[in-house]
Amino acid sequence: MPVKRLSVVVTRRLPEVVETRMKELFDVTLRDPDTPMSREELAAAMRQADVLVPTITDTIDAGLLGQAGEKLKLIANYGAGFDHVDVATARQRGILVSNTPGVTTEDTADMVMALILAVTRRIPEGLKVMQSGNWPGWSPMANLGGRLGGRRLGILGMGRIGQAVARRARAFGLQVHYHNRKRVRPETEAELEATWWESLDQMLARMDIVSVNCPHTPSTFHLLNARRLKLMKPSAVVVNTSRGEVIDQNALTRALRAGELAGAGLDVYEQGSELNPRLHELANVVLLPHMGSATIEGRIEMGEKVIINIKTFADGHRPPDQVVPGMF
Repeated sequence: MPVKRLSVVVTRRLPEVVETRMKELFDVTLRDPDTPMSREELAAAMRQADVLVPTITDTIDAGLLGQAGEKLKLIANYGAGFDHVDVATARQRGILVSNTPGVTTEDTADMVMALILAVTRRIPEGLKVMQSGNWPGWSPMANLGGRLGGRRLGILGMGRIGQAVARRARAFGLQVHYHNRKRVRPETEAELEATWWESLDQMLARMDIVSVNCPHTPSTFHLLNARRLKLMKPSAVVVNTSRGEVIDQNALTRALRAGELAGAGLDVYEQGSELNPRLHELANVVLLPHMGSATIEGRIEMGEKVIINIKTFADGHRPPDQVVPGMF
């Protein structure tokens, strides 16, 4: 007698190779067209599926989990971040949650450096001049940016991505500093030539560039608030590729408009795709549409991790990337 295949609902389109493998292994419902599911669609999916495969665009809160059917036993998140899923409520309802950690480390660290370079060397401004067709020619004082070598980089969150950023930063001649919940091992500090700051306030006041690489948790919400942004030097730059909620976006906008900060490079935003419109007006701000992990290699590896988590669960074992309340 054939073994019954798990019913799996995927909320967004994934790379073709990932979808093909899912169809081979599971009774899968794929998303077409590639648009975020409405709350009603998510509720319906959670009533019909054994496994839901959501992404960051799906907010799965206690109210939605309350509408889940008895079948739903696993939320296999496509992505490392899971603050859009109420993990504690899911656990109370007997629903496991998994994620895909480690896959996007190198890609996101690359994007951190890209944003640092873009802001400090004024690359978007140069592109705009060239694309306008009105470049008047080279001038010794035109488009002057700043040299990276010798500057102090403060990394907020020294996990996998923070350490990958530190390795890249050293190659550019940046001095690496960091603030973390816990100090990293001495051998890691030595390898990265990184200086730990127990006080975030003291670190911020002395940095030329600050990179946000910590997860969004209740303790990191608005960690960079108006008070802390005012501690930073007017010549400093802020880069965020982690979670938008870590920075008070309105306070950051005010600081940039007032000349209290030299610039910002943002790939994530506090209200998802909704930005403070005044950010668009600032020449010293580089805005990207959440591209930090956007490589085909990374997307496929994320899909492979999702499949492994589902397959392991189907075989009666704990998913290797299971998330439990209080992990961060």
